[in-house]
Amino acid sequence: MQIFATSFLFTIIIFFAILYNIIKILKQYERGVIFTLGKVSTEQGVKGPGIIFLWPGIQKMVRVSLRTVTMDVPSQDVITKDNVTVKVNAVVYFRVIDPAKAVIEVEDFYYATSQIAQTTLRSVLGQNTFDDLLSNRDAINAELQKVIDQQTEPWGVKVTTVEVKNVDLPAEMQRAIAIQAQAERERRAKIIHAEGELQASAKLSEAAAVISKNPIALQLRYLQTLTEIGTEKNTTIVFPLPIEFMSAFQKLIEKKN
Repeated sequence: MQIFATSFLFTIIIFFAILYNIIKILKQYERGVIFTLGKVSTEQGVKGPGIIFLWPGIQKMVRVSLRTVTMDVPSQDVITKDNVTVKVNAVVYFRVIDPAKAVIEVEDFYYATSQIAQTTLRSVLGQNTFDDLLSNRDAINAELQKVIDQQTEPWGVKVTTVEVKNVDLPAEMQRAIAIQAQAERERRAKIIHAEGELQASAKLSEAAAVISKNPIALQLRYLQTLTEIGTEKNTTIVFPLPIEFMSAFQKLIEKKN
């Protein structure tokens, strides 16, 4: 009786082991590349999602995920076109569009895409100047995506987006950029000040033209200035001096000369 129970249990284990090798369940985002006697059929080579039945010992299945993969590209030492050394890292978004190629054409498509991304990051950024790296980020990202996608296309991998994340500068370059930014702000301040002086001179010229037509306006402006001084600074003592007196004094000096 004990031998029968042991044989029955052993049979059940073998049955479930065979059943496990025959029936495979693939999730919605998974596909199975079926190898039949070591070959992949062009028609029945890729199956899923759902329940997949395999011939044990004859067929073998490799799971491939179709979801978008987010891969960090480690920091790379890049020498730009104008000989500036920077450390740059990026992020790559890609997904498998042809599961059969991703399994057959390359040993590990994730590792291969990572290596291609690193080498392409160094080569593409090395063809741009440092200023382009900071200002033309969108164009550089598009160029990186195009180059990497062309190299991974034979593997059935589609690179959708490449984004440069951080650009680490040496301390000397940071100081140089800070000095340049400060000089740029000073230049803009001087230009704004000069434009203000130009506009003020134009308005003063217009005011002088108006006062020259009516001399009494200058006297009124003089009295208005005295009023403002007396209001703002009460401790200041002002002795008004008629403008006519100054004019007569000037004429007297001219006659003596």
